[in-house]
Amino acid sequence: MRRGLALAWFIIVWDVVEGIVAVTAGLAVGSIALVGFGIDSAIEVFAASVVIWQLRAGAHARQRPALRAIAVTFYALAAFVGFESIRDLVTQDKAGESLIGIVLNVVALLVMVPVAVAQRRIGRELNNPVLTAQSTETWMSNALSVTVLAGLGLNATLGWWWADPVVALAVAGLAVQSGREAWHEAGKPTPAEDHPSTTKDQP
Repeated sequence: MRRGLALAWFIIVWDVVEGIVAVTAGLAVGSIALVGFGIDSAIEVFAASVVIWQLRAGAHARQRPALRAIAVTFYALAAFVGFESIRDLVTQDKAGESLIGIVLNVVALLVMVPVAVAQRRIGRELNNPVLTAQSTETWMSNALSVTVLAGLGLNATLGWWWADPVVALAVAGLAVQSGREAWHEAGKPTPAEDHPSTTKDQP
């Protein structure tokens, strides 16, 4: 429990800093993929807060509304990034190079991959579906880092201006998929619902 809470608090602190840097750098060079990555950091903060809320309560009753709220946030991210990406492709709005964005995503991968591994292991040890779901959220953030790096790298090295909005569309697709998975997970019975006799049949 203590390790799970410590990881959740670490994610909150990390993603607040990461999000501020990503959005600031993205706005500075006009990179919608980088801005979208920063917005994803806010989603990570929200999900980690839900983990803390549940671990402190020690109950599964809060899992369903929390997962549905996360799903809605993913859909909002997908809509924002998708709209901006299509607009950039239609208007041929060229994003500037962002060395800060490239360095940020490399560092994010180095830090957050071990965190995702630790989250998944602790979630399984505790049989806590919310912490396990948060580990999936962290893995998705790592996937976003890879896609953003691809777009920024191609733009910086080859001058492929269209790479950034195309990669941003991939980010939107990942957000939709994660939202669908979170909503589906919220519809599953909680451990308490699977085994009601564990509470009702006690003398």
